[in-house]
Amino acid sequence: MKNGQCPKCGARKVYSGANILLKSGPFSSNAIPISLTSMAALDNYVCAACGLVESYIADQSKLEEIVQRWDQVKPETGSDQ
Repeated sequence: MKNGQCPKCGARKVYSGANILLKSGPFSSNAIPISLTSMAALDNYVCAACGLVESYIADQSKLEEIVQRWDQVKPETGSDQ
């Protein structure tokens, strides 16, 4: 969706909240917890045609922190994906 086109419906009515200030502010309404002391701000993209929302970690260093702290989801065997 970062390319401006919705992967679900194909519309080119995608809007970004990447430049919203305070997305990881005191209420962390636009962030996810990594640990008890760390939050990762999100850049959100919304399709105005179908409502699909995609979120991406805004800070690359937070991705490394997630890799260190979170459990990796292992693909199921025999899965179509």
